[in-house]
Amino acid sequence: MANLAMPGNPRYQPKDLVGFFGHDNLARGLVEVELAALDTLVEAGVIKDGERRLLTPEIEQKLLAITTTEMDKMEREVTRHDIRALVRLMQEILPEPLRRWVHVPLTSYDVIDTARALQFARAHKYVVRGKIAQVIRSLQEQALQHINQVQIGRTHGQHALPITVGFWFATILSRVLFNAAEMERYANGLVGKISGAVGAYNAQVGLGINGRNGIVFEDRVLERLGLKAAPVSTQILPPEPLAYYLFSALCLSASLGQLGRDARHLMRSEIAELAEPFAKGQVGSSTMAHKRNPLNFENVEGTWLKNKNEFGKVLDTMISEHQRDLVGSSVSRDFPTLVVNLTAQLDVLLRQDKEDPRPFLTRLRVSEEACKRNLSMQGDVILAEPLYLALQTHGYAGDAHEVINHRAMPLVSPDRTLVQAVEFLAKEDAELRTAWENIPRVLHHLFREPSSYTGNAQNKAREICEWADAYLAGQ
Repeated sequence: MANLAMPGNPRYQPKDLVGFFGHDNLARGLVEVELAALDTLVEAGVIKDGERRLLTPEIEQKLLAITTTEMDKMEREVTRHDIRALVRLMQEILPEPLRRWVHVPLTSYDVIDTARALQFARAHKYVVRGKIAQVIRSLQEQALQHINQVQIGRTHGQHALPITVGFWFATILSRVLFNAAEMERYANGLVGKISGAVGAYNAQVGLGINGRNGIVFEDRVLERLGLKAAPVSTQILPPEPLAYYLFSALCLSASLGQLGRDARHLMRSEIAELAEPFAKGQVGSSTMAHKRNPLNFENVEGTWLKNKNEFGKVLDTMISEHQRDLVGSSVSRDFPTLVVNLTAQLDVLLRQDKEDPRPFLTRLRVSEEACKRNLSMQGDVILAEPLYLALQTHGYAGDAHEVINHRAMPLVSPDRTLVQAVEFLAKEDAELRTAWENIPRVLHHLFREPSSYTGNAQNKAREICEWADAYLAGQ
């Protein structure tokens, strides 16, 4: 039975990544690099055409079917070296004239680092980017649907100024869009190497392989695999291209974590502006039957915490001794965990219900009643900003912020609004009264309608949704 476990917690293993990061499938990429090198040796005239024809499609499929478990067994029992174990397994399958050419003129990390770049590039292209696009589409749909739903904005956990629910969704969407674009950019920048034991092409140059038949050996091998070469390498690839890709994945994970944190707080009983869909048969607590916990958003935020700590391993492999050491070898085997975790977050947000095929994100419910209740909770106090700014810009020569903060606010009570408190003070303060009377009537109306003080929230939300349209059109 195949071992298809991926790095990370087995509870969170997106099945559509198994083909790239499942343990027994890791060997396939290594074999692909070795086969590309064989084909390039043929093209360069190092291997005779007649010998290459012995590598039939059937034999090639047997080579590509070599499992990582078989490699591990050969390494453990015979070679004590992973790539020499692979070479031995390939030689057992290949016909005699071709066996001697396996791994010529390569070093182990020509194969390992190049195959690793292939795995990440392919996982991104065929799985991750599609899921990101679906999440972007769902966030865009929510932003547009709730673009005019006024909501109290919050800073430091306190009521601040009015925004709209659509604007809040757009703030998350903008971060997702930025990080998605960065992931795409760095996925396209992943590179390979076929430069030999210290990266100086010693064997290729010294033995006359490079340049034969006009072929730049490294470029041609990598071209067959759909990769470009690093400008220069040691025995290993420079760490930056993969590190930047994984960092962009980490940043996208963080933006989804932000969505998780915001959403689960908006689901708090005393706020209740947002609700997760509750599936038939779902329970919120093992003992408190009335509860509907924000379990999906808790999962999304918690997975960001896992990824944050996982990225430390990438940083730990940014340096090595001279051309290379083995310290980072075992560590780098865990790198797929970052993409596995990110994909798990995306899957949570896209999860479908048996009775409703729409993505989880699309099925979120916004409570108009709760939004109105929370917006009105402090009355016109939330308009302290426009009050003080209007006074300051319409003739008050003192510190209008001080007036609102320390003179008007203490007068606010259940029987007196903030506007009424300012009007009361203006009766006794001629300078304040003049400024108050200079304020245009349209602003006086605004002071009594907090829900109209949403600034450019709607237009900004539309702007971000247009950005989403442009991104999706390019997918």
